[in-house]
Amino acid sequence: MRKTLLASATALALSASMNVMAASHGGPIKVGVIMGYTGPIESLTPDMASSAELAFKEASDSGKLLGGKKIEPARADSTCTDAAVATAAAERLVTSEKVAAIVGAACSGASTAIATKVAAANGVAMISPSSTSPALTSVKDNGMFFRTAPSDARQGEVLADITYTRGIKEVAITYTNNDYGKGLEESFSKAYKAKGGKIAISAAHEDGKADYSAEVGALSAAGAEELVVLGYLDQGGRGVIQASMDADAFSRFILADGMVGDSLMKNIDGDLTGTFGTLPGSESSGANKFLDYAKANGIDGDGPYRAESYDAAALLVLAMQAGKSADRASIAKHIMSVANAPGEKIYAGELDKALKILAEGGEVDYDGASNVEFSEVGEAAGSYKEVEVGLKFNTLKVH
Repeated sequence: MRKTLLASATALALSASMNVMAASHGGPIKVGVIMGYTGPIESLTPDMASSAELAFKEASDSGKLLGGKKIEPARADSTCTDAAVATAAAERLVTSEKVAAIVGAACSGASTAIATKVAAANGVAMISPSSTSPALTSVKDNGMFFRTAPSDARQGEVLADITYTRGIKEVAITYTNNDYGKGLEESFSKAYKAKGGKIAISAAHEDGKADYSAEVGALSAAGAEELVVLGYLDQGGRGVIQASMDADAFSRFILADGMVGDSLMKNIDGDLTGTFGTLPGSESSGANKFLDYAKANGIDGDGPYRAESYDAAALLVLAMQAGKSADRASIAKHIMSVANAPGEKIYAGELDKALKILAEGGEVDYDGASNVEFSEVGEAAGSYKEVEVGLKFNTLKVH
């Protein structure tokens, strides 16, 4: 399906792509980095953006990208919460900045809006490192949307399995009232009930409120001792946890990826020890190579979606080299070929090597920092870390 869509999208993008090439012929290649720099995951995005830009710097410094081209990142804020703002930010990148491609968006709602209203219409490939809504698998994107983050269709199943295996037979659920929260709640609930688990109550919460005591009161009254929080660590999810702790309402919290990050522990007044959850990632040799490479370049790579952000940027760079062009249509066409076999395995910190192989007519199979392997619609299957709070979020195992 992706190949068919790409064929139609190629014709759509030819004129715009030629304009981008003309604009960048004598200068750097601009690539958008659109993230939620403000909003519900604003504590996560700085390191995600830096990780993406590390890959761009690596390719630029190699001197091998398209005969010595440089990448110039162009940042834009999606806010994560306002589709109109996200769309306008992406349109600015595409029309004014004339970016060749986009890393992002971070949040599922923003990615949906950009993919359907901007990327598809202009033939601009975008690779999200962290948009996980199951609905994005079938988004009408003209073959322009890819993601290095796995779908929540799988995360819900993994989290449900971990929860039930720990002997937790009944939970309450709160989820943020958007595409991300709804998709993850549906996936978790279906898998958890299939195992025999009971859901005492499942209720949406709105982000941006000052007081979540009413929500916690309703959740607690349902009788479950443990609360599944499918939200954002810098917004409503954190607010629900704090209100729960203030009311001594739940004994433990079960978290998905949007709730996992250092800022949760820094900004909660209370002891989260024993709280556990899931986060995309692995402890493979590729993941460890990224941690070492990021550290050597002054970046802490050990955090949510940093590996996936590096990989999203790296794939765009390699797609340029594979097609011997920064033309928008060419980039979109070659992403799948560099993401999957056949070809020589490439890991984080090895873009110099990959660019050389491609320049000489060879093939690469980019595994990168997060074990990249795309499905036919251009999304990662992915693996998940099981994490638990001690003094910090610690990885217990990978699923």
